[in-house]
Amino acid sequence: TVKTIVYALLIAGIFRSLFFQPFWIPSGSMKDTLLIGDFLFVNKMAYGYSYASCPSVRMPQFGINIDATDICGVFDGDNTRLFGSEPDRGDVVVFRHPTTGFDFIKRLVGLPGDRIQVKAGVLNINGEPVKLEDGGIFEELAGPQGPQGLRPRCENGPVGDGGKCLKSRQIETLPGGVSHPILNIGRQGSDDTGVYTVPAGHFFFMGDNRDNSTDSRVPQVARGVGYVPFENLIGRADRIMFSSAGR
Repeated sequence: TVKTIVYALLIAGIFRSLFFQPFWIPSGSMKDTLLIGDFLFVNKMAYGYSYASCPSVRMPQFGINIDATDICGVFDGDNTRLFGSEPDRGDVVVFRHPTTGFDFIKRLVGLPGDRIQVKAGVLNINGEPVKLEDGGIFEELAGPQGPQGLRPRCENGPVGDGGKCLKSRQIETLPGGVSHPILNIGRQGSDDTGVYTVPAGHFFFMGDNRDNSTDSRVPQVARGVGYVPFENLIGRADRIMFSSAGR
């Protein structure tokens, strides 16, 4: 029995490190592309392998906190990848947070050398605003969502449990042709930013739920994401397998 368990864990570890990693959506930063409770697999072959490809196992209820650097830390620091392949603008990517080490999932909007700025809520890339089209209204029920009991922010103001929580939806088309929905809640500080010049070997990420996302618009020193090194990419989110509806 012990041998069977060891072999099963070994096979699962190799499969998770080299091919596909399961990922469960815990927050609403990627609505409505990804909803709280969506379960997907991350394609780890898409961008090659780095230290971040090694799995992190965090089970605080059992006192288990094994970080990827505990297993593959010897490969950390050179910002390179084995069999590396550059991601494409518009990819939905799972990456390792540069300071906390936790897994994040966002959309890649800025490549190395790009100048990124948000003006009046519109993403500008290299001085040009992206194409936007009306996408109607995104509607969800107000109330606690997911194990953290997160309540959605609504454009139509505070809404009681069970009420209709509404957000404006637009279809954004990035340079290169990738189109996807983005949501708007209202004007706030992140709708007007300075110019971010993405360094070589780094990438700029944003959530599709633009007014409810901690992403590269917030520098790491302010508890944000900042620029993400190439070696911190884990894989590309390709397919939603099922949704637990937040439970």
